[in-house]
Amino acid sequence: MIDQLVAGIRKKQAPIVVGLDPQMSFIPEFILDRAFAEHGETLEGAAAAVLEFNKGIVDAVCDLVPAVKPQVAMYEQFGVPGMQAFKETVDYCHEKGLVVIGDVKRGDIGSTSGAYAAAHLGSVKVGEAVLTPFGEDACTVNPYLGSDGIRPFLDVCKKNGKGIFILVKTSNPSSGEFQDKLTDGKPLYELVGKMVESWGSEISGNSGWSEIGAVVGATYPEMGRVLRDVMPKNFILVPGYGAQGGRGRDLVHFFDNDGLGAIVNSSRGIIAAWKKDEYVSCGASGYAEAARLAVIDMQKDIAEALASR
Repeated sequence: MIDQLVAGIRKKQAPIVVGLDPQMSFIPEFILDRAFAEHGETLEGAAAAVLEFNKGIVDAVCDLVPAVKPQVAMYEQFGVPGMQAFKETVDYCHEKGLVVIGDVKRGDIGSTSGAYAAAHLGSVKVGEAVLTPFGEDACTVNPYLGSDGIRPFLDVCKKNGKGIFILVKTSNPSSGEFQDKLTDGKPLYELVGKMVESWGSEISGNSGWSEIGAVVGATYPEMGRVLRDVMPKNFILVPGYGAQGGRGRDLVHFFDNDGLGAIVNSSRGIIAAWKKDEYVSCGASGYAEAARLAVIDMQKDIAEALASR
C-alpha cells in the first residue's frame, strides 16, 4: 500500500486524500430525483444517489489525487444498501487507480479484531472459496485496547501488503480529554505515537516508509511537529483541513524535508464545494467540477506552504 501511495503523491504532486463522506444535503437534487424515481424514497434510493454522487466526484479528481477515504458511517446509516454502495465505491476507486483508505476506526481484541481486519483488508474462506469482502488498501484503527487490538491488523497487513492508520491525536475539539493526559510525564498521544513507530518497524515498503501510519489532526500543528520526530518513518494521515479550520501553513511540520510523510484529508471542503461561495458559479450540475477546483486550490495551498517553510 505505502509504496503505491508514495508513488502517487510524487507523480501527482498532491499529498491529498479526498474524503468520500456523502451526506444527503451534499447531493444535488437532480441526482436524488433520479435515484428516488427508480427506487423510491428508500434505503436503496439513498444508496443509489450516494454511489452516483461518488462516481462523479471520483471521475473529476482521480487524475489529481492519489487516494480517497470513504467514511463507513456515512454508508452504514443506509443499512445493507448503503454498505453495498460502500463496496461499489471502493471498487470504482480501484478501477481509477486510487489508493482507498477505509475510514472505519475499528478496534477490538482477538478473533473480533481479526474479523474486522479480514473484512476490510484481507479475505475470508467460504467453503473452498477465498473471498474479499471490502478490499480497501488501508483502514483506520483505534488503539485504545492496546496491542491485542492492533496485532491482528498487523498480521493481515503483512500477509496482504496492506496498511493501517492508527488514531494518535485526532482533530476534534474534545480529543484532549483523553489524548493530552500525562502518563509517565508524557501526553498519551506521544506514547501512542511511540507505539506506532514500534509497530511500524515490523512492516515497511520499498520506499522506506512503514505500512503502519498515524492519524494526527491538522488542528494541532505543534503536536504534529512533535509526532513527526517521534514517528520518522510513519506516514501521517491528517484530517481537519478546510471545514475544520486547518490550512496549508498549519501542515508543514507534518512533512519531512522531502515533502513526504503526510497525506492531508479534505471531505466536505471538496465533495460539497459546489455549495461554497468560491465555487457557487459551478451550480449543482457542476458539483464535480467544483470538487476539482477545490482540489486544485488545496494542492496550491499546501505546495506554497511547503515551499515557504
